[in-house]
Amino acid sequence: MATFRTLDDLGDIKGKVALVRVDLNLPMSDGRATDLTRARAVAPTILELADAGAKVLLLAHFGRPKGERHSTLSTSLIQGAVEGVLGREVMFIPEVAGPVVAQSVGILRAGDIGLLENTRFWPGEEENDPAFAQAIADNGDFYVNDAFSASHRAHASTEGLAHLLPAYAGRAMQAELEALGKALGSPEKPVAAVVGGAKVSTKLAVLEHLVSRVDHLIIGGGMANTFLAARGIDVGKSLCEHDLAAKAESILDAADAAGCTVHLPYDVVVAKEFAANPPSLRICNVHEVAADEMILDVGPQAVEALGDALKTCRTLVWNGPLGAFETPPFDAATVSLAKTAAALTREGSLISVAGGGDTVAALNHAGVADQFTYVSTAGGAFLEWMEGRELPGVAALERA
Repeated sequence: MATFRTLDDLGDIKGKVALVRVDLNLPMSDGRATDLTRARAVAPTILELADAGAKVLLLAHFGRPKGERHSTLSTSLIQGAVEGVLGREVMFIPEVAGPVVAQSVGILRAGDIGLLENTRFWPGEEENDPAFAQAIADNGDFYVNDAFSASHRAHASTEGLAHLLPAYAGRAMQAELEALGKALGSPEKPVAAVVGGAKVSTKLAVLEHLVSRVDHLIIGGGMANTFLAARGIDVGKSLCEHDLAAKAESILDAADAAGCTVHLPYDVVVAKEFAANPPSLRICNVHEVAADEMILDVGPQAVEALGDALKTCRTLVWNGPLGAFETPPFDAATVSLAKTAAALTREGSLISVAGGGDTVAALNHAGVADQFTYVSTAGGAFLEWMEGRELPGVAALERA
């Protein structure tokens, strides 16, 4: 795994200006932030820099303003939430570059924190315009990226700045990169991957990348139905992308060639309608799904076998639920396997790394998110990492 500098590599930064890219794209309702997870994730980096005497300028995007100013998408709206998480006053600065920022830096004292305006109000941000990046850099002494979740985009504040100033990974970024390195960069073998979700089409690149890198590939969710259908199994009314049967076959062939064992369910939970605890619910072998039934979860025998497979592994990467976990009882397989993974992690026999929005929700639902080795809240960035793609914001740190 490539090396990158962290806050441990900083010298005396008292009075110096830190430009810190963070993810503060907080969900809002009635003018209030409803989930402070992202703010809490970057708080350690911000406070460490401030306590060391730096003047900390926070760079963040908020919503999708598409290069234009919108009062409803100003980062001033999240200023109070950020102050609440940090327990410090935060100065709002209505620009990201230029004399207004320079004047604000002059006002800030060592250890003070400023929140710059939404970076995406300027077209140069998403265009990764060198002149725009330089204008931001002119007011800073060094750059810290603590926004892994935004680092799959080559934007001025995630990629451009890292080439213009001494660049470092923040604590959240550091933890993410170290966890991902252990999971697929240089993992302890055998390695298992759980990949679930509704459609194969959204995770083709992930599956193609993983079959040559893991020993066990567990496929769940609606995706599994496509693979079952490709093997000639009638999946009834189940969600299934029949047009991707050939692609599913090619992935299975690639797995065979690589010595990767693909796990598909052999018993399933079915119902005639998708509703909570439907009267038509039953458990059956995959070859016994009726034409008017749909597969909504992995069956108990298959889940037990998956748990046994995990017990032989040293590393687990998880993205996506095994069934329609939002609707009981179709959460049973996801909850059961998640609890097995958590128990193995607690015992010290398994390194478990999970990520993606549905995955985080599923692990929280199972009550084990805090028992995995690492759970990433990044969505697109985590998925692109699983695809083996270079993340521009991370690559820029590695080259710094």
